[in-house]
Amino acid sequence: MKQKSLMAIVFFALLLSFLYVFNPAVAEKKLPEVISITLEGAKLPPVAFSHTKHIEKAKIDCIVCHHKDKDPKEPEGCVKCHFLKEAKDNSPVAKDAFHKKCLTCHKDVLAKGINAPTKCNECHKK
Repeated sequence: MKQKSLMAIVFFALLLSFLYVFNPAVAEKKLPEVISITLEGAKLPPVAFSHTKHIEKAKIDCIVCHHKDKDPKEPEGCVKCHFLKEAKDNSPVAKDAFHKKCLTCHKDVLAKGINAPTKCNECHKK
């Protein structure tokens, strides 16, 4: 009888562990490899932004770009705070926010001798 009880406890412990590990609510959100940053009415083509290049290779924390997110594991899109047409609550419009954040970082990295795009057509590729 003791052996059956022990087996049942072990079985349920393994079952709960399995359910916890494979529960989609527990699993970390997988980022898309590349996103297209497209601004409505832009004169230049969209920017193909690589999360892998920035997070894994350059070791940039998500919070650097998603600086206002309450939960860094569930980042919001930039246009949630940086609107397309008008500035609001001291947040610059999306285009200005992207250019300031990206170009400042890229120029800093370039000054350290690491290659990073700083010209329009290096990010806005046709």
